[in-house]
Amino acid sequence: MTRSTDEANREISRVRKMPYGIARTQAAEQQVRLVEAEGPDEVRAYALNVLVQSFVWGGEVERAYLPFTKAVRWYDEHPEHFDAEDTHGLFWSFKWMVGHLSDFPDIPAEQIEATLADMERRYALAGLGRDAVAFEAFGWARLRGSDDVDALYEEWVRTPRDDYSQCRACDPGDRASYLVARGDHDEAVRLIQQTLDSGVTCATEPADMLSTLALVHLDAGRADEAVAAHRRAVAALAGSPSDMTGARGARFVLLARGGQTRRALRALTEDAHLLLAADTPNARFDFLTDVVAGTAALLPGAGAEPVAFEGVAASDVAGLHAWCFTEAAALAAAFDARNGTDRFARRLAEARETRPADVTLDLAVIPTGAAARPVRPAPEVVLTDAGAGPLGADPTSLPGGLLDGSGLVTAVESGPDRAERLVREGDLVAAAAVWLEESASAEAAGLLADSGLALAEAARCAQEAGDDEGAAATYPAAVARMRAGGVGVEVVTTVVVAWAPVAAATGGAQAVLAAVDALLAELDASDGAGADAGAPADTGAEVAGAGLAERREAVRRRARADLDDTAARVLASTGSERAAEAAARATRAAEAYAGAGHVADAAHAFWLAGRLHDGLGQVDDAVWNLESAVEGFSIAHQAAPRGEAASALVSVLRAAGRDDRAEEVLRTLTR
Repeated sequence: MTRSTDEANREISRVRKMPYGIARTQAAEQQVRLVEAEGPDEVRAYALNVLVQSFVWGGEVERAYLPFTKAVRWYDEHPEHFDAEDTHGLFWSFKWMVGHLSDFPDIPAEQIEATLADMERRYALAGLGRDAVAFEAFGWARLRGSDDVDALYEEWVRTPRDDYSQCRACDPGDRASYLVARGDHDEAVRLIQQTLDSGVTCATEPADMLSTLALVHLDAGRADEAVAAHRRAVAALAGSPSDMTGARGARFVLLARGGQTRRALRALTEDAHLLLAADTPNARFDFLTDVVAGTAALLPGAGAEPVAFEGVAASDVAGLHAWCFTEAAALAAAFDARNGTDRFARRLAEARETRPADVTLDLAVIPTGAAARPVRPAPEVVLTDAGAGPLGADPTSLPGGLLDGSGLVTAVESGPDRAERLVREGDLVAAAAVWLEESASAEAAGLLADSGLALAEAARCAQEAGDDEGAAATYPAAVARMRAGGVGVEVVTTVVVAWAPVAAATGGAQAVLAAVDALLAELDASDGAGADAGAPADTGAEVAGAGLAERREAVRRRARADLDDTAARVLASTGSERAAEAAARATRAAEAYAGAGHVADAAHAFWLAGRLHDGLGQVDDAVWNLESAVEGFSIAHQAAPRGEAASALVSVLRAAGRDDRAEEVLRTLTR
């Protein structure tokens, strides 16, 4: 039965709301097939535009050109079937076709230039602004390294913004990137700082511009400013949905040139998949070239440092440098042949000449041994008449900021309050220092539980500020003090869960697994220990006691599930050798979460189990777990992870030849 226009629009809109990935792309393809076969014609433009968008941002830009040309042809033949939103989407997609297709060396230059010319003609006929056209002309010239790139840049900058301009965060970010490339560092810094102060953000900014800013500061010898920009860039990167090869590559170069070999190689481990594939060949070339530059800086002192990346034929930094150069050189040759210039070859040659910076970066938030440093006594302040001061002291001798307008002395802000305020203000480094002081003070007073809790807060601040080494070194002491101080296993569990990612990243997986198993054993040993053997005094007390016991048991069940989930994720990070064990614990955690009513957490654990079973070649187990994940995310109304889990499920089904089931899954996502 043919769908009505409203029904078709609703289903396409559901596809549009899905996260980018295989499930969204194939669901969009399914919608286009339905519309082309059955109609209604009024929604064809919408379906094609959503498919183009899905290809572009799903990492398959080269496949977007066919539905794009279909949409253009449909517009020429039936403009009456395009509403204002459809028209805007079509004209916006011209930017993607010019800007992204040029990132593929097998797309002929003539095709790109013809598309750019058609874009300019159609924008003019439609009475649209010229800013997007000027930007794409500049971008094409910059990618080729043509002689007119400076003139085209100035023309773009002079062109007024309009409805088809880049967002207000990307625009200055791209300008700053080009200014740095041509050596105008001061203007680039001014532009970046102005944009940061404005607070505008988008999917890729301010991560890109902050990574650029960090490198500019490093080159200028401003180590502290480079560290500050780097930390902000890392925080911004954590929430980015795309490959972000530029910012990730710049992070590696910064760390490598700034004397942070271990941190650089650990960051590269996190991003190693980009060595083999990125959203576009140009993005992969950019990342490979950054790794060539970073490893060139490492060669003098760390060329023999061991590395191991799946699919990369290199066992040390020197081998990695050679491998990346060879891979990038092949891409450079393909791009330069298409472009008729040597810009890519020149960029790669310049990367090979990269050397260490003149300054060394200090990225430690928690210095080695800081948890054991001497206690600094806090000032003792009370409210009193300003003429006398506390304990008769001269008020002018008090720490700054203690006198209010009435002449009274105000109480000093407590350590925990100050630390929490600093966290809210974004100063994680200062907050960590306060928590360390609080921990030392509590330990000196014999308050091991308080000392451990404060130490855990310090470790968390270091973790969020990018100091994985400091955090990984501090969490074990925090856990030990908390347990020695009698902190409940449920609370200690939350700290172990936070500790796990940095432990896995820094080679401390076994310590976390030991802590997890010790806490699970403690839960087992204490089961039923709190039960009262005697009869309750009255019925009311019995009911209250039963309610308390039930709530306590719910907390304990949650702790068990969290511990198994943590163990599964840590085991999964150690490699394929323990994948089966990780999958089993992930499924156990998922079932425990589900039994306790934590549906979203169960879905995430099922999702992990499904991916692990897929890696082990266990198709039926992978499908069951991934289907459970999709169902759980649906119940929890979490659209983004639901779409990603569905993408994984569709991939497994397609690979197993179960195309009919994959089509059913895609249909359920639009209903």
